[in-house]
Amino acid sequence: MQSATFSSGQTSFLMPTLREHLDPRHPLRLLAERMPWASFEEAFAELYSAEGRPAKPVRLMVSLLLLKQMFNLGDETVVARWVENPYWQFLSGFEDFQWRLPCDPSDLVYFRQRIGKAGAQLLLAASAQLHGAAAQERTVVVDTTVQEKNITHPVDSKLHLRVIEHCQRLAGKEGITLRRSYRRTVRKLRWQLRGGTSAKAIQRARRAQWRIKTIAGRLVRELGRKLPAGRHAEQLELYRRVLAQRRHDKDKIYSLHEPHVKCFGKGKAHKKYEFGNKVALVVGAHSGIITAAESFEENLYDGRTLPAALDQAEANIGRRPEVALVDRGFRGPRQVGGTEIVMPQAEPWPTDKAGRQRRRRQNARRVSIEPRIGHLKSDFRLGRNFLSGVSGDTINVLLACAASNLRKWLRVLTAFLLDLLRLLASSRSPSLQPAR
Repeated sequence: MQSATFSSGQTSFLMPTLREHLDPRHPLRLLAERMPWASFEEAFAELYSAEGRPAKPVRLMVSLLLLKQMFNLGDETVVARWVENPYWQFLSGFEDFQWRLPCDPSDLVYFRQRIGKAGAQLLLAASAQLHGAAAQERTVVVDTTVQEKNITHPVDSKLHLRVIEHCQRLAGKEGITLRRSYRRTVRKLRWQLRGGTSAKAIQRARRAQWRIKTIAGRLVRELGRKLPAGRHAEQLELYRRVLAQRRHDKDKIYSLHEPHVKCFGKGKAHKKYEFGNKVALVVGAHSGIITAAESFEENLYDGRTLPAALDQAEANIGRRPEVALVDRGFRGPRQVGGTEIVMPQAEPWPTDKAGRQRRRRQNARRVSIEPRIGHLKSDFRLGRNFLSGVSGDTINVLLACAASNLRKWLRVLTAFLLDLLRLLASSRSPSLQPAR
C-alpha cells in the first residue's frame, strides 16, 4: 500500500520547521523544490497494492537512492548519514528534523527491485530534463565502457574450490551423507596452491589444482545420483559447465553467483581484462549532460549498441540527436534512425575549408566523454557494481548517470549563486560606503 506524504501543513511556535531553519539558497533545498516528486508518485502508484500495511513514501525512497549514488555511499551508510543531515531530510519531504533511521537498509533493495529498469530510466530522464534547454543538444557523443561486477578475479582453482564449497553446503541442506567430504584434503591443497617460483613449487601447485578439480567432479556426480530427479538441476548443470570449460572456450562461467558476467578486453595497459557488462552512454557534446545509458547483457560490437542508446535518448528528452560523435570502434553505418554518425577518419573529408574545420572540432570534441566516464566510475559507483543480477547491472548504471546529472545541476546552480553575489557586492554604490 502506498504511503501518504509527510507535510503537516502547519508550523509550531515551539520548534521551527526545517523550511524555516535551512538556508533558502542551499542547492539541495532548491533541488527539493525543483524535482518532479508528484510525477514519481504517480508513475510508481501502480506498483503498490490498495490494501495492506503502508509502505515507505515514494519521495523518501527515491531521494535515498539518488543520495546514495550522488555521494558514493552504501545502503547502510546513506541511511545512517541521513539522520545527521537536515538538508537530506528536507529533500526527502520531511518538515521536522528526524532522530530515527528513515527505513531499514534492505528496503532500498526491495524498492530498486520494485521500480526496475523503467523506474530507474524515469529518474534519469527527470535528471536530464532538470537542465532544461541545455539537454536538448543536436550533437551528442556516444561511447561504450565496461561496468565491472563485484566478483573476484576468476581463476580455475578458485571456481573449483567454490564448486566444492557449494556441493558440501548443498549436501548439508538436503541431509545427504557424502561418501567422503574431503574437508581436510581440500584444506591441505589450498596451501599447496600457494607455490613459489621454483620448479618444484610450481609442479606441486599444478598437481594440487588437478586434485581439486577431480574432487569437485566427484562431489557433483555424487549429488547428481543422490538428489531427487529435477531437484537443484540448474545448480548442478552450472557446476558441470564450470568443470568442463577450457581456456579458449566461449561463453565461459566466471562466477557462480553471477554467471552472466562477460569478459572484455579493452586494450588497457593497466588492466588487460575486465569482467562485467557493456554500457553505452550518450552525453551532450557541449553540456556534458547524460541523456541515455543503455546496459547490455551480451558482449556486442560497439556499432550494434547505437540504436538502443539513441532510442533511449529520444525517449528521455523528447528529441532525437541529429549528430552522434563516436570513435573508430563504431565502424559501420553512417546513419542510424535518422542520426548522422561521425567518426575520426581520413576519408571522405569535406572539400570546403569551413567543413574541414567543423569536422576537426567534432573529432576533438569526441574525447570529452572520456573524463565523464571516469567520474562515473570513481564518484558515482559505476566502477564496481554491487547490485546482483542482470537487473542490478541496468539499474546501477541508470542511477549513476542520474546522480551525475543532479550533481552537475548543483554545481551549475552554486556557480550561478556565487556569480550573483559577486555582482551584487561589486555593484554597491560608493556613496553608501562609511565616511572616514
